[in-house]
Amino acid sequence: MLFQWGMGRQKKQINDGVKQEGPDHSGEAADVPQEPMSAELAVNLDIIRQTTGQSSDVVIRRFSLGQERQIKAAIVFVDGLVDEKHVYEFLLTPLLEASFPLSLTEKEWFPWIEQKLAAVGGVKHVVDWEHLFLELFSGETIILLDGVPSAVSASTKGGQYRSIEEPQTQIAVRGPREGFTESLRANTAMIRRRIKNPNLWLETMQIGTVTQTDVAIMYIKGIANDEVIEEVRARLRRIDTDSVLESGYIEQLIEDQTFTTFPTIYHTERPDVVAANLLEGRIAIFIDGTPFILIVPALFIQFFQAVEDYYARFDIATALRFLRVLIFFLSLVAPAIYIAATTFHQEMIPTQLVIAIAAQREAVPFPGFVEALMMEVTFEILREAGIRLPRAVGQAVSIVGALVIGQAAVEAGFVSSAMVIVVSITAIASFATPSFAIAISARLIRFGLMFLAAMFGFYGIMMGLLVMILHLCSLRSFGVPYMSPLAPFTPSNMGDTLFRIPTWMYRERPRLINQKNIIRQSGDQKPQPPAPTRREKEDGS
Repeated sequence: MLFQWGMGRQKKQINDGVKQEGPDHSGEAADVPQEPMSAELAVNLDIIRQTTGQSSDVVIRRFSLGQERQIKAAIVFVDGLVDEKHVYEFLLTPLLEASFPLSLTEKEWFPWIEQKLAAVGGVKHVVDWEHLFLELFSGETIILLDGVPSAVSASTKGGQYRSIEEPQTQIAVRGPREGFTESLRANTAMIRRRIKNPNLWLETMQIGTVTQTDVAIMYIKGIANDEVIEEVRARLRRIDTDSVLESGYIEQLIEDQTFTTFPTIYHTERPDVVAANLLEGRIAIFIDGTPFILIVPALFIQFFQAVEDYYARFDIATALRFLRVLIFFLSLVAPAIYIAATTFHQEMIPTQLVIAIAAQREAVPFPGFVEALMMEVTFEILREAGIRLPRAVGQAVSIVGALVIGQAAVEAGFVSSAMVIVVSITAIASFATPSFAIAISARLIRFGLMFLAAMFGFYGIMMGLLVMILHLCSLRSFGVPYMSPLAPFTPSNMGDTLFRIPTWMYRERPRLINQKNIIRQSGDQKPQPPAPTRREKEDGS
């Protein structure tokens, strides 16, 4: 992908040997020069100044190399993107103190410099302006010499990054307490610490013609499906946009189905979740500048699995998974069932409960659908306000607002007490869903089911659920059926769906995701009690 630097009605051309004094205030953006680099240091530095608009954070430090030959040189870096201590101690100081051999030719200058910069992590040879500006604004330091039409890029990335903290959206009772940060290299290093295997491959590319955001895909060679890997590469390469500021940009451009409320790409900010999915054959997509990592392919049942399911006993994890599915179902249909039962199917409610509900709704002037709609919309407003307000104020506003508005609405006769209970249970259920992406899908579908319940009763709810299930079965995530292993039914992979089998029984990886290295563990891993000792046998006899 070509590196484009700025847009404007008229593109400014900067030619070799032409030097313009002072900053450019014409309002037109300078494009990256397409001509080769000049052998004159002053011309190259002038092109850098003009192309960057004399930006104050682009630092140019000129010096002389060698005690006798006095070769003019310069280093260029962006303040805030580099580790300045690293630049001056391991880059500039060795060059200033080095004794430059007189016998070296111009072609041998840069190889000699690379040898002197042994303390620097990586050194690259740069021969064109496009590559030079990409390295410069990636946090590298550029070394230029007078008389050489090329440059050297030294690895000096640094600057300020957020420290590793506990994830905010996926809190686990048991498990690691570290979460991803906005640094791409820090995030990939967390995975490297967990999977110490040379088959863990990482491929990096730049996406965004203006932002040039680093995007990396990580997978385990020999476990991940080669066809899925190639499909991920192809979809990322097809992206032609000017900016990528968060993983949501990438997610919306590579997902299989756009017109669906269900997420077909899983995202997480926990390194242990990414490592576990890589070991199953999935692919992780890292985007520089965001702590949320994308995982593909994603399955529907995956959004109901919490990370501590694999750290707890299998019976506890199975019970919690069934509870989460029940919670999702309640958040989806609870208001619709109340509307259908009170409007069309009163005979299905116990007599005493019907009398109590009728007494409560005697003073309510609205039908059940309007009553539920008002309460649901009110609660969505409170939830959105609680998210946007400062943390110290948002929680108080959400709690106090829900209590005050709910109580006042009942006393004023706008809604019944039973409706407040139903909406409250629905809201709590939506918060208890492990994945926010699947919880917000239920929030949207809930309104459609409420409308169908008001029109057709339980028949409308069943038709709505049937259409939803058919839609789920039609979805794909990078070619993998979204409802697998439930549909299509794969018995060998049913041990990690609605229930979780003991860890020693996990012998195979998901077949529809991984088709190469299926075996996860071999042999009989079942825990065995120790054999009785001779004395215990004698005592038993």
